[in-house]
Amino acid sequence: MISFSINELNKYYGANHVLKGLSFEIFDGEKVGLLGKNGAGKSTLFKILAGLEIYESGCVSIPEGVKVGVLDQIPVYPEHYTVIDVLMTAFEKHLSLKQQMNKLEHEMAVHFEEKMMKRYGEIQTSFETMGGYTIDSEIAKICNGLQIDSDMQQREFKLLSGGEKTRVNLGRILLQNTNVLLLDEPTNHLDIVSTEWIEKFLKLYKGTVIVISHDRYFLDNVVTRIVEIVDGQAELYQGSYSYYAVEKEERYIQQMNQYQQEQKKIQQLELAAKRMHEWAKNADNAAMHRRAFSIEKRIERMDNTDKPFKEKAMTVTFNQESFSGKEIAVFKDISKAYDGNRVLDHINVTLYKGDRIALLGKNGCGKTTLLRIVIGEELPDTGMAKLGDSIKYALLQQNIVFEKPERTVLDTIRYDLEISDSAARNMLAAYKFKGNDVFKKVEALSGGERTRLSLCLLMQKDVNMLILDEPTNHLDIASREWIEECVTGFEGTILFVSHDRYFISRFADKIWELEDGKINVFNGSYEEHRESKEKAIRANEEKAVVKNKPKAQIKQPIDHTQRNEKQKLKLEAEISDLEAGIKLIETDIEQTGSDYVRLQQLIEQKEEMEAKLERLYEKWLD
Repeated sequence: MISFSINELNKYYGANHVLKGLSFEIFDGEKVGLLGKNGAGKSTLFKILAGLEIYESGCVSIPEGVKVGVLDQIPVYPEHYTVIDVLMTAFEKHLSLKQQMNKLEHEMAVHFEEKMMKRYGEIQTSFETMGGYTIDSEIAKICNGLQIDSDMQQREFKLLSGGEKTRVNLGRILLQNTNVLLLDEPTNHLDIVSTEWIEKFLKLYKGTVIVISHDRYFLDNVVTRIVEIVDGQAELYQGSYSYYAVEKEERYIQQMNQYQQEQKKIQQLELAAKRMHEWAKNADNAAMHRRAFSIEKRIERMDNTDKPFKEKAMTVTFNQESFSGKEIAVFKDISKAYDGNRVLDHINVTLYKGDRIALLGKNGCGKTTLLRIVIGEELPDTGMAKLGDSIKYALLQQNIVFEKPERTVLDTIRYDLEISDSAARNMLAAYKFKGNDVFKKVEALSGGERTRLSLCLLMQKDVNMLILDEPTNHLDIASREWIEECVTGFEGTILFVSHDRYFISRFADKIWELEDGKINVFNGSYEEHRESKEKAIRANEEKAVVKNKPKAQIKQPIDHTQRNEKQKLKLEAEISDLEAGIKLIETDIEQTGSDYVRLQQLIEQKEEMEAKLERLYEKWLD
């Protein structure tokens, strides 16, 4: 069954023709990635599908009864709303039924009537069918996955940061009983743990998902089809992001070959027609003129393949300084606390020459603090961090700030590097600042443009160490790939913080995981690190199951002629084991605290066991 059918859709913003006859279909249960350059019309299409934006012509068909949930902008809530109030707005119909039940309970306590009891039963059945009795467990599951702890749930929504508001809004949308999810950059402001939880949630989600994302790892793990908006029209790819990347290149090569063959044929025919006209003129031969005209008409009737466009790869590289020592940076007994909260706790690690280290950890665990300490921008409470004597580093921060934001791009390069106007223009052209782009004020640049300008300045320095703090944050895929190409050519040492698993997977050969103030060092790639953690989790779970399993109950002698009695006793033993297991899990849940990943696993395990227990109860009753 079709979730969306889009046919010949046209959308204008003034004279700007954004969507030009866009057509494609999306079927129930599909997980689709929507790609396109900034300004291609992705967010516009989302608004049209959600009924928030009109269009000039075409057709958008959505089956009756389909409920769409949209993550694009933060809704406005009443001033006093807390985070839990916002999450509860996903259950407005449930709460309305609950209020009706409460009112009837009060009325029946005062004056009981049979018809009131009948009405109460009808409402209660609807409430139960809609999942009213599982609201608390659903909210707990979502909050655990998105790391919305009990303290955050009680905070006023208006006081949250932009990233926190996005997380809460995402949780609200996931709680809605929708058939279709439209998600615009759902992993922004999420750390790796929360992102992986979202991936798992979307894989199990039975409805349709259309997602705009620059997270290539996320797209590979979630989507099974790519729709790319190119020049206002849809290009379709049946596969993940990795399939799309390969297929797009193959299509480009095929189209370019076809274009070149056609152009070669056209040039041959044009040359033939030109020569025939010249011969006909010299020989005064009308028949030859006619043959030349016939060739020219043939050229006009030929199918002309458009010349495919492809962004030119930038070939700039860092100026690199040699370093003869072995130890790049040494951290000795580093501790740091903010308002009594210790984020770094007696850290002792060493960064060696040639290391490419990914510093991982949850949001707010102290990763950026550690980077600031190593370059001397912040002092530790205890211990010391020391860079090698001949280390020259380049720092790319996630929040790029320029000293003179009112200057133009051109003036920023001229003054900072003390070079001529023509030299600055040539340099900027290599970083895709051309034409009027060089006259843009720095304060008006997009995130990707700021990154490119910052790199333009950094890459003129002689460096032997790169320190990167979320270098791909909020950048589109093209900008991320360009940064990766720059880093690929760097032969020195790299220490970086990133939630971009594609970037981590490509560059890290060692993992520093910051957890509870300590650094756990793993020598290996991101995939190896992840596999190692999953094995450890499985091993601990298996140990816990063996440890907590109740002693086997002694089987009583059974008369084999009493088949029903035998089945009954077996069921009672299974029920007893399950009940005991659920109690143990409930105890573990109470003691788990703020370990959201473990808490999520326990809740899911409990729900599975409760469902199995319910089935056993039914069998026992039979």
